[in-house]
Amino acid sequence: MANGNIDRFLGGSPLSVLVRLLFISLLVGAAMAFLGLSPRGLYEVVARFVRSLGDLGFGAVREVGQWVIAGALIVVPLWLLARLFAARR
Repeated sequence: MANGNIDRFLGGSPLSVLVRLLFISLLVGAAMAFLGLSPRGLYEVVARFVRSLGDLGFGAVREVGQWVIAGALIVVPLWLLARLFAARR
């Protein structure tokens, strides 16, 4: 019974799945070599992309934070004055 669960999980017998994965890996590796791609190069491209997304995201957060601070310089004193004048009534 346990062997049937493994076969169902893998999508076939472990040996046939291994042979298929090796064959597909060979084809993908050959295509990558033909295109001049390497695993290290792909890793570097993905890492650079993730860093640029992080920089973009944190840059936007920084800019929004500056907007909040600039607006707070006007809004907070006006709110405080409005609360002080409302308390006198």
